[in-house]
Amino acid sequence: MPELPEVEVTRLSFASRIAGAHISMAQIGKPLRWPLGCPPQTLHGQQVLGVRRRGKYLLIDLSAGLLLVHLGMSGSIGFGHDLPAPGKHDHFELSTSHGTLRLHDPRRFGAVVYALDENDASAYKLLGRLGVEPLSDTFDAPGFHAALKLKKSAIKQVLLAGEVVVGVGNIYASEALFLAGIRPTTRAARISKPRSARLHAAIREVLTQAIAKGGSTLNDFSNADGQSGYFQLEAMVYDRAGLPCKVCGSPIKGIRQGQRSTFFCLTCQKP
Repeated sequence: MPELPEVEVTRLSFASRIAGAHISMAQIGKPLRWPLGCPPQTLHGQQVLGVRRRGKYLLIDLSAGLLLVHLGMSGSIGFGHDLPAPGKHDHFELSTSHGTLRLHDPRRFGAVVYALDENDASAYKLLGRLGVEPLSDTFDAPGFHAALKLKKSAIKQVLLAGEVVVGVGNIYASEALFLAGIRPTTRAARISKPRSARLHAAIREVLTQAIAKGGSTLNDFSNADGQSGYFQLEAMVYDRAGLPCKVCGSPIKGIRQGQRSTFFCLTCQKP
């Protein structure tokens, strides 16, 4: 599933190229997770002002409204003048003066939603409960610790929920907890201020490194230029159950938490 680094890598790969483009046509294929929310013709003639990111959502600002794009479990964005003919898994397409933007999504858990602005009910439903952006100045260590003190769930589950800090998905939560030396099953409210400060720093470090490596390609993720990511090759614990820890040599343990795979080192990560 594309997580924050993959979505940011996708944004960086096409945002500057589509900015200023005028939309000539919008086409919808098979239904996605949520409806577009307007007739496709509403987008015709509009100008693309820019592309932002909020959590795992791409926000494409238009001259009248915006598009919220979610890549779902298997989605990817393609953009260019020479894209091949649409295939059976291509479900949304914008033809613009700068090239064609296309959403490819084999499992159709992704979505493209039109809203008048971020206060629109359809946008607020998707964005309103999202936590602080982890790479922004508003994500500070004291505020992070204070928010964790209010959570009784395991720290891994709190990170995945996205209400304290947004976009720290499964891969990067496992890696950040390893870097901080915190076991993923530890109750969030029990984490001390010094340990939460280490986790705060680890989240920022892991996500920054992942973006620099182009994200993680576990199945078929690629950016808008078709390039894969390589962060998964440097993972310390994720998907390494039974293999020796790269720090201490102990076997990496794999468990299930909330129907998601979790990986950690019993020696390096303390409760």
